[in-house]
Amino acid sequence: MILFFTSPIGLGHATRDIAIAEKLGSMQRKILFVSGGVANRLISNSHYRSLDLYVPPMFYVNIRGELHHSFRWLLCYLSYYKKCKLYASKVLNENFGLVVSDEDFASITMGEKMNRKRILITDITSTHFTNGIASIIEKKMNKNMRERISKCDCVIIPEFGDDRNNILYVGPIVREVNKDRDTLRKEFGFNKKTIVVSIGGTDAGKYLIEKSLEAYQKLKKKLDIDLLLIMGPSVKLVSSTDYRTMGFIDNLHEYIYSSDLVISLAGRSTMDESMAYGIPGIFIPIKNHFEQEECAKRLGYKYEDIFRLEFLIEEKIGSGIQPLNAGGAKKAANIISKLS
Repeated sequence: MILFFTSPIGLGHATRDIAIAEKLGSMQRKILFVSGGVANRLISNSHYRSLDLYVPPMFYVNIRGELHHSFRWLLCYLSYYKKCKLYASKVLNENFGLVVSDEDFASITMGEKMNRKRILITDITSTHFTNGIASIIEKKMNKNMRERISKCDCVIIPEFGDDRNNILYVGPIVREVNKDRDTLRKEFGFNKKTIVVSIGGTDAGKYLIEKSLEAYQKLKKKLDIDLLLIMGPSVKLVSSTDYRTMGFIDNLHEYIYSSDLVISLAGRSTMDESMAYGIPGIFIPIKNHFEQEECAKRLGYKYEDIFRLEFLIEEKIGSGIQPLNAGGAKKAANIISKLS
């Protein structure tokens, strides 16, 4: 059996883990996921067995899309990590098999104690949320993280790079789209150039929705465009005759593939999907969220771009980009198959 521990902090971990599971072929029936919240819902809706055990800590994001109280979040994360170790220990005691963790370090820690084979999937090897005295705690966490990483049987990085020691670079991991773009556009009712605005599984992107709507209201007077807000499960839908809204959906990747422009927070999976499908994107990071800021920077974006969305939309919509060769899901599945 493959015991797949998926971090529920954001939906990106779940989407790429589903992409990997889809490539595991006949082994799909032997996968047991462990996650929580909306991530667990997404996995279950994709017809995989999943235990809804984890309750992730929420980021404190103000009305202007800025991360605050990072030290408080760090303390909440430490409490969450301790609880996750208890859950992971129980699951591992009751089930034998390969431990695959997508940034769930609790399962990696407990798997190491039980001398189980361990594969870690991760974008990051250290965090940088705090500064000052609070950073002392974070530095200790990072040291522990690096020790756990070094002792894994394999670490899968969903980027391009040169393999070293136990670290293997497989490239971006994205879900496949099984229908052609024209068919999907007809199914979704996309008759004009369409902007898809997505904020993932939390309410951290409320400000991005507000600024996107402001820009759209100005641009629709001179451009023949439509806008679709995919607001996830945490934000109340705002009805309007000027644009469409949707709540939680399982197939965001199909909407991205069918669109002419995607506007999103700078989550890694959404960025990778848009690049893999050749769809231009505008990616605005949560301010002071180091991971999102680094991801956005790779594509030339920063938080302040939220104040010039009108210009960026007009520049990017329908421009098209060269699709990225994203074969990471198949490579990751092959690695997992060999170790299981």
